[in-house]
Amino acid sequence: MSKWFQEQNLRLAFQISLIIKGVFALLEIFGGIAAYFVSQQFLLSLILAVTRQELTEDPGDVVVRYLLETAHNVSLSTQYFTSIYLLSHGVIKTVLIAGLLRKRLWYYPAAIVVFVTFIAYQLFRFNYTHSIWLLLITLLDMVVIWLTWHEYRYLQTYG
Repeated sequence: MSKWFQEQNLRLAFQISLIIKGVFALLEIFGGIAAYFVSQQFLLSLILAVTRQELTEDPGDVVVRYLLETAHNVSLSTQYFTSIYLLSHGVIKTVLIAGLLRKRLWYYPAAIVVFVTFIAYQLFRFNYTHSIWLLLITLLDMVVIWLTWHEYRYLQTYG
């Protein structure tokens, strides 16, 4: 396989990873808006409506009980924190991704620093949640950081 073909595949992978992160960023923005406006009562009603059949069949269902308990524990401060976190995270990533897609060189090191910061926070949160999703997102972020660094070096050389 030629070096040019390998380089083109890496550059394509970079573009695809940005699109994936961009979709996630937009979902975070929408999620942040929803978190701000969705009340605890609405959340409980939604969970009960979606899981009614399962609760009828198995009143002790672990997943349903976990969802209900989580919804019951959502305080107003948790709701606002979640909203602000998702909105800021989504907006920051959207701005960075837009700059990277436009090939603005100063966005590359900025994006790497921000993504490393997000990884540090995700790993910190993993210590409390043990969520496999945080590890998967962190893995994706690590790949994106490497691809961003590679693209940055490529643009500096051939740009």
